[in-house]
Amino acid sequence: MNRGGPPAAVLFDRDGTLVENVPYNGDPRRVVPMAGARAALALLRRHGVRTGVITNQSGVARGLITTAQLRLVNERVERLLGPFDVWAVCPHGPDDGCGCRKPAPGLVLAAARDLGLSPGDCVVVGDIGSDMEAAAAAGALGVLVPTPVTRPEEVRRAAHRAPHLLGAVRDLLGAPGAAPARGPALEGDPR
Repeated sequence: MNRGGPPAAVLFDRDGTLVENVPYNGDPRRVVPMAGARAALALLRRHGVRTGVITNQSGVARGLITTAQLRLVNERVERLLGPFDVWAVCPHGPDDGCGCRKPAPGLVLAAARDLGLSPGDCVVVGDIGSDMEAAAAAGALGVLVPTPVTRPEEVRRAAHRAPHLLGAVRDLLGAPGAAPARGPALEGDPR
């Protein structure tokens, strides 16, 4: 993928992309960074690329976690991975009809607006199809980093993908050793 330079911002899905996916996590002690997350974020920050998190958190709407618990979990993510320039969180359930819940573009649009950027200046990195759909709907580039929960059809549909988070970031930056972002997903995840 050749973008003609690094993106202005990279917006990450939280669960399954930056941190291990713990469904409806309200306990900060259960936050564990994904392999390569710290290195990927450090690399972006060294290159002056702004970072953000866009995350569906329907556990709030479902009554499974409180907004206070959600805030504590997000604070733990920042303590472990460093500060993000923007957070955009959808607390709604799948049947609420909001415009922010991925695959709708609302979170991407809100994060770009808060950063003072056009969505086209942003890249969305996520682990499932709804992340890629939200990126496309907003006019941002999407990069899929498949995990065991990523469906095969989501991998096939993804125009851009990387075998792991650090590979995705290296590719976006045009860094040496970048993993290919087109073609079949590769195996392996350097730790």
